[in-house]
Amino acid sequence: MLFNLDMIQSIYSKIPSRVEEARRQLKRPLTLSEKILYSHLVDGSEARVYARGSDFAEFNPDRVAMQDATAQMALLQFTTAGKPQTAVPSSVHCDHLITAKNGVNQDLPNALVENKEVYDFLSSVSAKYGIDFWKPGAGIIHQVVLENYAFPGGMMIGTDSHTVNAGGLGMLAIGVGGADAVDAMVGLPWELKYPKIIGVKLKGALQGFATPKDIILALAGILTVKGGTNAIIEYFGEGARQISATGKATIANMGAEVGATCSTFSYDDSMARFLRATGRSAVADAADAIADHLRCDAEIEANPELYFDRVIEIDLSTLKPHYNGPFSPDRSFVINDMEKSLQEFGSPETVSAALIGSCTNSSYEDLYQAAGLIKQALEKGLKPKAPLLINPGSEQVRYTAERDGLMDLFKAFGATIMTNACGPCIGMWDRLGADKKEKNSIVHSFNRNFAKRADGNPNTHAFVASPQMAVIAALSGSLLFNPETDTLINEEGKAVKLTPPPSVELPANGFDVKDPGYAAPAKDGSSISIVVSETSRRLQLLKPFAPWNKKDIQGVPLLIKAKGKCTTDHISMAGPWLKFRGHLENISGNMLIGAVNAFNGETNKVKSVSGEWMEVPALAKKYRDQGTGSIVVGDENYGEGSSREHAAMEPRFLGVKAVIVKSFARIHETNLKKQGMLALTFTNPSDYDKIQEGDVFDIIGLEQFDPKATFTLVAHHANGSEDKISLSHTYNEQQWKWFNAGSALNLISAKA
Repeated sequence: MLFNLDMIQSIYSKIPSRVEEARRQLKRPLTLSEKILYSHLVDGSEARVYARGSDFAEFNPDRVAMQDATAQMALLQFTTAGKPQTAVPSSVHCDHLITAKNGVNQDLPNALVENKEVYDFLSSVSAKYGIDFWKPGAGIIHQVVLENYAFPGGMMIGTDSHTVNAGGLGMLAIGVGGADAVDAMVGLPWELKYPKIIGVKLKGALQGFATPKDIILALAGILTVKGGTNAIIEYFGEGARQISATGKATIANMGAEVGATCSTFSYDDSMARFLRATGRSAVADAADAIADHLRCDAEIEANPELYFDRVIEIDLSTLKPHYNGPFSPDRSFVINDMEKSLQEFGSPETVSAALIGSCTNSSYEDLYQAAGLIKQALEKGLKPKAPLLINPGSEQVRYTAERDGLMDLFKAFGATIMTNACGPCIGMWDRLGADKKEKNSIVHSFNRNFAKRADGNPNTHAFVASPQMAVIAALSGSLLFNPETDTLINEEGKAVKLTPPPSVELPANGFDVKDPGYAAPAKDGSSISIVVSETSRRLQLLKPFAPWNKKDIQGVPLLIKAKGKCTTDHISMAGPWLKFRGHLENISGNMLIGAVNAFNGETNKVKSVSGEWMEVPALAKKYRDQGTGSIVVGDENYGEGSSREHAAMEPRFLGVKAVIVKSFARIHETNLKKQGMLALTFTNPSDYDKIQEGDVFDIIGLEQFDPKATFTLVAHHANGSEDKISLSHTYNEQQWKWFNAGSALNLISAKA
């Protein structure tokens, strides 16, 4: 469908002059990322040079997207801002709260009953404030955005880390917390540290069983989960132009797994074809008119080392299929090396389930390729050795796939068709037997594979792969099967070999859909009332956090010293906790229950200063209620993963004064700042080792705040000794005002 054409045309009218201004400022050719960044700087701030990776800049995003789990808190915040309507086009997508269990025919009706209160709240707020609403079953937010809203050269923010998916259509699409989304929705500038730019040159062409998914799986192994932090990844080269728009989106999507601010591709024919196929020919025409401004300059491709902060080259012609995992998406192995991969964690070779879908790989192209492989398998007399589950990306994709016979092939294979929703990818898989916690291996086309994420079982070893490798895993039942060299035994006892399936980027007969699941907002929402029951267990109106008392912190005990990987899943789990995403008090019961205590190696078991063993949320609440609050200490890349601001709001609600770590993931650090928290890092990361069980802390230097100065942590140890430790920060003057006010929302409300 075509939305907001006037807005897109207005943006395109401004881009040429902004690009020329950027050339004047930088005095050199421009990357695509720089063209989009300068085109979206707040008026009056474009006439300067920004230092990559250090300067902060203010932008005007073109639109905001929210999924139902994060939209609840974002919209609860927005409703306090006193605005009659959102300042920029915005949308809400109901895709996270639907349990995947028995298939769409049972799961979707159940979700409509179980989540009625939340859906009613989201739909009424959307109708009142001019927000597009996509009903449960309409599809996964990022696939729906790609099909309806994304456009080349645009800038979008979204309350989900995989907002970056829209980079497949040449956007800068960036995952943020709800407070950042509120900034844009009320018409305030949105602040971002001006990113570095990593150039990835793609040469050659994909061969055999390799797919666009394998490009990002290989890159994740190169960059690791934090190698893209505070950077945009910009893909270029002849290889990039050979990849479909949905293939590009898959690559951009998993940029979140290397910590990238976002990823993008220059405008090309594949994007134009996708726009026209999804009913947006007018956008393609407008993009064609300024196409040179929607691509990196030719000099960039010719001499990339002169213009990017880092250049990585990937030869597509030599790329092999990958299985990344388990437990971390950057644990990257080609299929030839899977014996080595299985050894480290003792991962079972046998595949217990294979899953296709998520925002990463749920397009028509993905389903067509998987169905083609299944058709071949059925013709060769092969049956699956592991169950296959499929989540289509949108109702448009599902309806078209059904029309074209793809769904019949999946059903003939014995696959279970789930709702057009996130399902297992976000932890909403009610998997039979998961409670037994048996060790097993699964293969999925999702983007994340953290422990317990898919089914709640810490012993499920999840491996990320392309949709066709998920089908191959279901057919072979083995992580060691290599389709390039190995054969399978069919029902007649004959050895048969698989061949790469056919692929199409778009349906030959075009897309079709009967009911896409879209609900337009009211033309005048002023009479619509937003009601939240005081006794609701799902929704709770927000109360402002207290402002800073203008004093240094004194006598605050350690809550937990987290060891190793501590993602937002560890800080605020999804799965069954998703139902409380609109109720801050209830969801705070999961705060840091997945974090590993550095002193005992256990989760959700910490010792108070009085020597009592308690669960983390209970101890935090105890310290809050007695007036001291507490401090959290963490390891490297703390808060990687999902954008969920609950991981910042819960500590704030439970009285945590500061989070002190070796390093932060970008979105989580910003979320903490927005909620009026101290997000600090050890100036010397090895000082993490000086933190002892039972420590009580002072933080000195807050009263003399200086953006360039450090603070001092005084760690009072239980044995009477103490350590003075230097703490660094990245607060600028504006962000310090958030801390002073108690939160960024408090500032917005005060201005309103």
